[in-house]
Amino acid sequence: MEQFKVLKAVAAPLPLVNVDTDMIIPARFLKTIKRTGLGKSAFYAMRYDDSGAERPDFVLNKEPYRHSKILIAGANFGCGSSREHAPWSLADFGFRCVIAPSFADIFYGNSFKNGILCITLPQDEIDKLAAKAGSGNTAGGEFTVDLENLAITAPDGAVTSFSLDGTKRNNLLKGLDDIGITLQSAAKITGFEERQRREQPWLYT
Repeated sequence: MEQFKVLKAVAAPLPLVNVDTDMIIPARFLKTIKRTGLGKSAFYAMRYDDSGAERPDFVLNKEPYRHSKILIAGANFGCGSSREHAPWSLADFGFRCVIAPSFADIFYGNSFKNGILCITLPQDEIDKLAAKAGSGNTAGGEFTVDLENLAITAPDGAVTSFSLDGTKRNNLLKGLDDIGITLQSAAKITGFEERQRREQPWLYT
């Protein structure tokens, strides 16, 4: 998994509450077990009309938000079914960070396992960041998300601090998913298997 330390990118405002996983990636696109190729279908019903043409008013169909890596969203983001394809599709689109007042628990956990930083902030702070992302002189400007220092710097230079569980922070900084975490104990696992093979050889016949 790619490390996350400092991210400088355009932030897209999506001030909708209760964006569920079917809105993030509709069920008809869940036929693959690959993590790639899902980005084109992220937020499908909002991005495309019935003919498959882009809806020009949707934020991710506009410049420079087509290239956003930060999403500023509403409360209860990622609710609904537990499909891991939701963070897969966001990551494949290019998002590495979602900032919202609250997240559904399963989506929150799945996101960190797929290299996406989820930041929880009070609604008033979200409103300020969304306004800077989407209007005035700061619209489309780059935000900086600094995981090492737990800080978000808006295009106008204003800094917002955030908190995060230490284990999740450490895993993102080091680029560790569940497999990577397990492989940190590879020597101990190998030692156990070798000892068990000597002491209980019948288990390996």
